[in-house]
Amino acid sequence: MKRILVTGANGQLGCELRKISSVYPSFAFDYIDIDTIDLSDPQAVFRYFAKNRFDYIINCAAYTAVDKAEKEPEKTFLVNVRVPAILQEIALKSHSRLIHLSTDYVFDGRACVPYTETDPTAPQSVYGNSKLAGEQEVLKSPGNIIIRTSWLYSLQGVNFLRTMLRLGKEKESLNVVYDQVGTPTSAVDLAGAILTLCSRLESTGDKKGGIYHYSNEGVCSWYDFALEIMEMAGLKCRINPITSDQFPSPVKRPPFSVLNKAKIKATFGLEIPHWKKSLEKIVKTMK
Repeated sequence: MKRILVTGANGQLGCELRKISSVYPSFAFDYIDIDTIDLSDPQAVFRYFAKNRFDYIINCAAYTAVDKAEKEPEKTFLVNVRVPAILQEIALKSHSRLIHLSTDYVFDGRACVPYTETDPTAPQSVYGNSKLAGEQEVLKSPGNIIIRTSWLYSLQGVNFLRTMLRLGKEKESLNVVYDQVGTPTSAVDLAGAILTLCSRLESTGDKKGGIYHYSNEGVCSWYDFALEIMEMAGLKCRINPITSDQFPSPVKRPPFSVLNKAKIKATFGLEIPHWKKSLEKIVKTMK
């Protein structure tokens, strides 16, 4: 039986991978997080892997507090660059496949058509720069895979959905930007896509790695996303559209974050649901 290790297992994607693991009986799963092992400590990591061998390492561990990253660049780069560098070295030595999660923040957001995997990168923030540097470490091994995603949400962790649900119950109205456009991505769907990818790799024996983009289908602004959340959750909070300059932030956020998913769909035969359908499924689980 093939073994899969999930790092950052207590985060929103790690939790969803754990939930659906039983659907993939051909894999045995192990889960670690910061309370299990400090992945930035090479000695601790090498000791762990000396006792455990895995066929796939799914690295969900990341520093994702985009605003805080501007004030904590050292911590951000420690988690987002040093950790994948260590895991890349481990994967190479143990003949494992490293599947690493990255972000739309590696782009500058100035495009007007969905970003492909080969489009030039130009991160505009500490977070984006750290994730791009992490990608470069992972790609030192040609069999490793990077999956860039955008606007990830679930019912766990810190994300836009949970924030809107909380504030929607507390406030009569909220201001949300309408000039930042992208695609919300359900962590449930992304988890399923990753494990489907592992299954296809096993069945085909394909050893090629590289970069892939994954998000749900469709396009919206944060304002549109917030409107749908309130309507689906039955909340009466009014959503007011504002521009980004009316919402001060220490980070320059990409105004356009739509990802082209043609490559991952063609390579692995994925069918990707529209973001509204996926959001509706998650909101229904709350009721």
